[in-house]
Amino acid sequence: MIALKKCRGFEASQGGVYAATTRKKMKTPKNIRQAGFTLVEIMIVVAIIGLLAAIAIPNFVKARATAQANACINNLRQIDAAANQWALEQRKTTGAAITYPDDLAPYIKLNAASSIPGCPAGGTYADATVGATPTCSLASTVTPAHALQ
Repeated sequence: MIALKKCRGFEASQGGVYAATTRKKMKTPKNIRQAGFTLVEIMIVVAIIGLLAAIAIPNFVKARATAQANACINNLRQIDAAANQWALEQRKTTGAAITYPDDLAPYIKLNAASSIPGCPAGGTYADATVGATPTCSLASTVTPAHALQ
């Protein structure tokens, strides 16, 4: 396609100076890259996320087990304090039998089900006598131990 165009920078004399120019189409790359991520980039991101998860998940599991053990130990402390308070009010001596949980229920804050809170890890509590340390059934089977020291 040829077009006549007035050249710039020249004074027009005798009707002006004109030059013939041709219009060329711009070169465009044949494989235009579309917006988005390649498969390799996505795989790298997934691998990094997997690596972070592999590092973080064991720490979360350990933190959960430690929190359950701490809650269980605090429950055991409350049971021990309730047993001592019950023994004082009932004038019982060390070694007197306790009917757990019936004797201790008035001395412990009950949960929503109106019962003494249980071990968060699923264990059961036992307190047989006044002065004896209350125990959890998971005392030696899990780490960290659910036991008063």
